[in-house]
Amino acid sequence: MGRIWILDTETKGTGAEMVPLDTVLKKPGARSEPRLPAPKRKPRDQTAAPRQPRRFRVVDIATRVVLAEDAGARDTLAVLRDVRSTVDVEVFVWESERERWRLLTLGEQRTLWDRRHSP
Repeated sequence: MGRIWILDTETKGTGAEMVPLDTVLKKPGARSEPRLPAPKRKPRDQTAAPRQPRRFRVVDIATRVVLAEDAGARDTLAVLRDVRSTVDVEVFVWESERERWRLLTLGEQRTLWDRRHSP
């Protein structure tokens, strides 16, 4: 017995095509389970203390004068408003776990610089 062919119009793009009837009737269904299992999340540590606000130090490059010492983000942005260029100062952030000042990367310093005039 010969195969029965039909016009399949569910194709995308250029149009319909002729396909055997049995391929249209036996289309694979959606899987009931995901292909990859979702990774298991680690439970949050409920005893962790909230993060402290960041503290900054701003130093003028030319004179080595400290423009802001142990300042919050708002105070640091206020100091940066008076600076002519981002390369005229070095901005440090306090790392409490290492107990030392870390020089901001150029990208981090650029982020502060871009926000200096925001309200």
